[in-house]
Amino acid sequence: MSAIPQPNTTISSFTPVADVPRRLFGSFVEQLGRGVYGGIYEPTHPTADEFGFRTDVLDLVKELGVTCVRYPGGNIVSNYRWEDGTGPREQRPVRRELAWHQTETNEVGIDDFYHWSKKAGTEIMLAVNMGTRGLQEALDELEYVNGAPGTTIADRRVANGIPEPMNIAMWCIGNEMDGPWQVGHMTPEEYASRVEKVAHAMKLAESGLELVACGSSSAQMPTFGTWEKTVLTRAYEYLSFVSAHAYYHDHDHESHKPEGMREFLASSEDMKQFIATVASCADYAREANHGSKDIAISFDEWGVWYQDIWQKQEAEWKAAETEGLHTEPWPKAPHLLEDVYTASDAVVEGSLMITLLKHCDRVRSASRAQLVNVIAPIMAEDNGPAWRQTIFYPFAEAANHAHGVAYAPAIDGPTFHTETYGDVQALEAVVTWDEETREGLILAVNRDPDAAHELSVDVSGLPGVDATRFAVTHAEMLHDDDPYRRNSAEKPDAVVPQVLNVSVDGAVASYVLPEISWSAVRFTA
Repeated sequence: MSAIPQPNTTISSFTPVADVPRRLFGSFVEQLGRGVYGGIYEPTHPTADEFGFRTDVLDLVKELGVTCVRYPGGNIVSNYRWEDGTGPREQRPVRRELAWHQTETNEVGIDDFYHWSKKAGTEIMLAVNMGTRGLQEALDELEYVNGAPGTTIADRRVANGIPEPMNIAMWCIGNEMDGPWQVGHMTPEEYASRVEKVAHAMKLAESGLELVACGSSSAQMPTFGTWEKTVLTRAYEYLSFVSAHAYYHDHDHESHKPEGMREFLASSEDMKQFIATVASCADYAREANHGSKDIAISFDEWGVWYQDIWQKQEAEWKAAETEGLHTEPWPKAPHLLEDVYTASDAVVEGSLMITLLKHCDRVRSASRAQLVNVIAPIMAEDNGPAWRQTIFYPFAEAANHAHGVAYAPAIDGPTFHTETYGDVQALEAVVTWDEETREGLILAVNRDPDAAHELSVDVSGLPGVDATRFAVTHAEMLHDDDPYRRNSAEKPDAVVPQVLNVSVDGAVASYVLPEISWSAVRFTA
């Protein structure tokens, strides 16, 4: 920690953004690696419930505060048959899963995930296959999931032990359909035509659905922007959301070069630009259709993912399959994408969450990808313990305590330099305030890798605040002198939040944030 903080940053001016949508604190579960099998589901585990789900993992999911979970993918959805995951487990087919080259036993499917979500207290965001299937299969799945008893397909659900409609409102029409890695990937024009037809028919069946069109799978795609304008303009009438996906990592994580860390800490600058571009495309589609509604953003894949590690693994796998036929069985639930996160990863994820909150007027839903084992805040050992990664803590604090209205503060303070983004603010912050309960939350990060910074936040300008009643009720900080320190099954508490010392003067809270740190201050007023 730096001995001398830099000049004080004072915040006293706030711009209201929007009400904080509960779906902003969503997550993502895919039958990828050990995300499901050995993750949320392990029937031989000592804590397994009557459905085979691990209750120790379920307790951590509840503690994390997840509100909505996107399922079943992700890449697998583009060759997934939803019927396979229904009915008696012993009668379900075993399939080859093309996206991740796994064997899919279908022990867990929509029937089971519905039971899990009820126990977890989460909404389901369901994705339909637009790669190998299409309109009729989407309508059949909708009838199975939401149909009232009395029709053939809905009665199959009833026979499978779920008499009530699942009432799933939010549906993703495919996943990353622009990506050449995706089974059945399409051009913007092809997908626009397909999504218009599928969304139109689904809304005929159930007008209250909230439908999510695939946006670009990343801002680096050659059709980024063009894709969004083409798709949203064509299917504007039927859509509520367009998806956005973005992952970040320290490109110099192996060498620990400071240049890579500086760029990584400023990752939220890229997310801001991504949101602005997608929002402008949605506005273009609204104007082109002479419409009045805004298509919102569902940032349904975001987080830190060390893709270079996966790409090396994938390259080795592809190299081994360049000659001859390969007829050996594909693995079930292999160890894939099991990133173990550092203290600096947690700070970056904290800054990304701040960015989502500061743009929640346009980003009305988000899914931190993923939930367990696979690039996840929760890790679970086979037949062993479950534990929290460093990134667990910033998400949990926001999910459990960011309520009311989000306010973007005016920050005019010290900066630090990055090669990609130029000079960026050292401190990033957002404030949420619930005037009814009189509870607020200040989330802040110090992205500066070299210096501590002092922050003073004057909340007296928030609507309805009584400065004479201002009090800090909880304050914590996540920081480690070694930004590469990780938690593990052996040392699950190596990096955890610490008590943050806050001084109070009237309605002003002041505290020092060391370099590469995240903080949360709860208050009443």
